[in-house]
This record gives sequence, structure tokens and C-alpha cells, in this order.
Amino acid sequence: MPTSAETFAATGKSVFETSLDASHTLFESVERMTALNLNTARSFFEDGTAAFGAVLAAKNPKDVLAVQTSVAQPFAEKVLGYYRSAYEIVAQTLEEAMKPFEIQFSLANRSFALALENAAKSAPAGSEIALATVRSAIATANSAYDQVNKTVRQVVEMTETNVANATAAATTAINPATNPKSTI
Repeated sequence: MPTSAETFAATGKSVFETSLDASHTLFESVERMTALNLNTARSFFEDGTAAFGAVLAAKNPKDVLAVQTSVAQPFAEKVLGYYRSAYEIVAQTLEEAMKPFEIQFSLANRSFALALENAAKSAPAGSEIALATVRSAIATANSAYDQVNKTVRQVVEMTETNVANATAAATTAINPATNPKSTI
């Protein structure tokens, strides 16, 4: 049977490995976000250059207005696409980064409870107050973790709803076929 020190050491090693995995997930997310930003910037630059060339080639104000009108909707759709993609990267990263910690937290709780139980069996008389303090601290940490986890999930759900609503409203506003008030 492992000693309390061995249990804590194993738990510490496991937490370190989980943190390392989460760091890899975060770096992958940064890579994905950087690629999205670079591709979006390149696309906007190319589209802007083409639109500017078309404006320069315009022979009258009506042609300039036609160029502006023709680029407005695709630009808005690309902006919406960018925000959708960026949100998906962030949401996936959050989910992937949190999952191992949830598992780790559960395993750590079991390990700490077992170690605390073993320590209580071999503790000298009079150490009940110290053990109760440790148990209370673990219970408080568990409660705080549960509350933070619940709050993060609520924020993610609200953000998903807001992004979906904003995307639907913006798509309706920029798409002449679905927006009878549009003058584009």
C-alpha cells in the first residue's frame, strides 16, 4: 500500500502531466488562431486591393457605387465567418483544456481522501483538529472548483447563444434575399 508521501508525489506528477497536456492544447489553439488571422488578413488585403483597383477603374460615380455595393456583402460575410471560426477555436480549446483537469481533479480528490484517511489512522492523538482543517480546506476547494466550472460552462453557453443570434441577425441584415428592408 502506498504511503501518503508516495500518493501525493504521484498526484503531483499526474497534475504536472495534465498541465503539460493543457499547455500543448493552448499552443495548438494559438497556432490555429494565428493561421486564421493570417489567412483572414491575406484575404482582406487581396479583396481590398481588387476593390481599390475596381474603384480606380470606375468611369463615373455610379460605377464607384456599384463597386462599393458589390463588395459590402462579401466583406460582411467574411467578417462573420472570421468571428464564427475564432469563436469555435476558443470554445474547442476551452473544452479540450478543461476536460483533463476535470478528470485530474476527480482523481486527485480520491487520492487526497485516501491519503488523508491513511494519515488519520497513523496520526498522533490530538491531531484531529489539523485533519479536520485539511478536510475542510479540500471541501472548500471542491466547492470553489464546482462553482467556477459551472460559471465557465454558463458563460460558454451564453456566448454560443449570443454568437448564433448575432450571426443570424447580421446574415439577415446583409443578405438582400432575406431582408426586405435591405437596399443593397
